[in-house]
Amino acid sequence: MIYFDNSATTKPYKEVLDSFITVSSKFFGNPSSLHSFGGQAEKLLTQAREQTAKLLGVKMSEIYFTSGGTESNNLAIKGAALRNRNKGKHLITSSIEHPSVAKAMEQLEQEGFEITYISVDDTGRVSVDEIERAIRKDTILISIMHVNNEIGTIQPIEEIGQLLIAYPDILFHVDAVQGIGKVPLSFKNNRIDLCSISSHKFHGLKGTGALYIREGVKIDPLFSGGNQERTLRSGTENVAGAVAMAKALRLTMENGKEGIEQLRKIQTLLRDGLNKIEGLKIHTPIQYSAPHILNFSLKGIKSEVFIHALEQEDIFVSTTSACSSKKKSPSKTLLALGVAEELAESAIRISLSFENTEEEARTVIQVIEKTVNQLGKVMKR
Repeated sequence: MIYFDNSATTKPYKEVLDSFITVSSKFFGNPSSLHSFGGQAEKLLTQAREQTAKLLGVKMSEIYFTSGGTESNNLAIKGAALRNRNKGKHLITSSIEHPSVAKAMEQLEQEGFEITYISVDDTGRVSVDEIERAIRKDTILISIMHVNNEIGTIQPIEEIGQLLIAYPDILFHVDAVQGIGKVPLSFKNNRIDLCSISSHKFHGLKGTGALYIREGVKIDPLFSGGNQERTLRSGTENVAGAVAMAKALRLTMENGKEGIEQLRKIQTLLRDGLNKIEGLKIHTPIQYSAPHILNFSLKGIKSEVFIHALEQEDIFVSTTSACSSKKKSPSKTLLALGVAEELAESAIRISLSFENTEEEARTVIQVIEKTVNQLGKVMKR
């Protein structure tokens, strides 16, 4: 099997699974319990928080465990909006955010908030100048993703952070789910107030994630209950998941520069090979792109047909994002880039991990070329 759908989810490291099983079977106490068994679980949770914070270069008190990227994004955006609605009801985001951001914004619009959607250029990048022009006296939050989950464009987070130094009352949220471990990002140096990550994107387990909340930033909780996670995220903590996520993050970070360089080599190999296939158009930009995502369209071939054809060869890729892939509608991101609807409907996303190889990439190029020729002949009948 060749698995090239790592932006949807990654295969958990064996060490991560081992950690989860060990904690689940031997330290299954509730960390809120007063007895020593609960205290052991609480200690493991604290260690996981400390390790996650250290790897991300932040304080332990700034890490809040969640169920993943969707919850982290919703908690950051809705929590910040509700907490600061007396200061203003204007929020800014981009036109190509992940559904967990876009839908959260739509819900807030129904509650009387105003949202400005920043357009992107033909590479998928927002303009910092346009963001500055959109800022109003009642702007309370700006939410921009780090790496686009469909085409891999890296947004100018550092430049936006520099801009917002002059606007201390505006909170800056970054959805870093797709970039962690593959595109370096300093939370502290980029004036980020809130940042979302998800474990299963870096070889951890589904159902675990974290939200970074800069010290001093106040947001409202979304869940009512037992006041876990310092009142911001009620519900019995997933200790085993948190421990496993910390281990997955450490193993991913240890791959570091070497792993990212290998991703670049594979991505370049794929780009060069795919560029030679007639009727194929690559959407992922060369500049400002993450090393692990490559998005392209096949003229005249529906993406779902192509994906199932590759599946017959034991190759697994995807269409848009996993959260939108079953809707059978054109990619919202590609349409925002100005891509024609016909091409947007035939988009394919290849996404890599440190475990993929150049040999796999060569095989995929050959199979794609063969499949395009076969399907092209069928379509012409």
